[in-house]
Amino acid sequence: MIKVLFENHHLYYLPNFTPIIDVMNKRMGYDIYASIPAMMAESEKNIFTNALKKMNIKMIVSKDENERVKIIKNEKFDIIIVGNVGHLNNIVDIDSLAVMVYHGIGLKQSYYNDIDNRIDLRSVESKSRMVELKEHGHQNLVLTGFTKCDPLIKSENFLNLESMGLKAKQKTVLYAPSFYPSSIDQLLPFLQNITYENNLIIKLHNFSWHQKKYLYQSQSIMDLSKKFDNIFLVPPEEFNIIPYYRICDLLVSDISSTIFEYLYLNRPIIMADCFKLRTKHKIFNKRFLKKMDIERMDSVDFTLRLSEPEDLSSLVYHALEYPLDLEKERLNAQTEYLYRVDGEASVRLVDAIEKIEKNK
Repeated sequence: MIKVLFENHHLYYLPNFTPIIDVMNKRMGYDIYASIPAMMAESEKNIFTNALKKMNIKMIVSKDENERVKIIKNEKFDIIIVGNVGHLNNIVDIDSLAVMVYHGIGLKQSYYNDIDNRIDLRSVESKSRMVELKEHGHQNLVLTGFTKCDPLIKSENFLNLESMGLKAKQKTVLYAPSFYPSSIDQLLPFLQNITYENNLIIKLHNFSWHQKKYLYQSQSIMDLSKKFDNIFLVPPEEFNIIPYYRICDLLVSDISSTIFEYLYLNRPIIMADCFKLRTKHKIFNKRFLKKMDIERMDSVDFTLRLSEPEDLSSLVYHALEYPLDLEKERLNAQTEYLYRVDGEASVRLVDAIEKIEKNK
């Protein structure tokens, strides 16, 4: 049996790994474990462990990080799969195959800066990103597509709108903001305006539930959702956004990977340019810009842009009435940012892993 560890720096990395786990389980011959750092919030770790129990995956969880690292090292995993470099060098054995499946495909420079020579194989979601990574000095790359999106093709299970208290015959809008910079503060007063004839599902970032700095975001949305019957706030236990993509007619987001992931379905997307920066980023704007992939942000032409919060409802109603607007741009963007939308990214990655394992 090949021993594999999926190292989850945060809970929201798990949806990237789940399709890979599914492929490995179908092929058999893999002894699969997953782990999360001890310093994560207890609420986050509890959701993580419950999810692994449902998946019947072995887990390594400890209240002490040194103890957790010791357990992982003693297990001597053949393969360790990570979502960023993070604690990789602390847990990887000298003989382990280190694989990176990056946790996002968004607009931040961290995608390129998260580099370590110890990575033996890095999954890449598009040809254009492959070129950029090579220019940044990354090696050992394999073009796969984005594993997280595989269930958009593969899964036959659909969520039920009525079970959420929503109306099955109404159009459904998904609002999925990032934690920072976020459009929540700017759009909060206007979200109710799009619910008069539509369902609204709100899927918050993991940090909005589990990090003290951003807890006000989940609290403010909870307060809003209690006032309106056709607003459904996805609870923190439902940490995977993928099932919600499939039942929604439109995505509203901001500086988030979601705008690229939702391309899989060729449905309208609104990107909110209205967000609130921290004081230090307002004063020292260059600090903020250094964190962002400005070139990629400027190249996004497949979304409707929202600059003024009060225009939210009119833009939403336009997108729902004319869903074919920007379809050509979305289809071009599928190739540009997602490689293939065939649900086979995890298969391609496991094939690449097995090829290396056979040649050891």
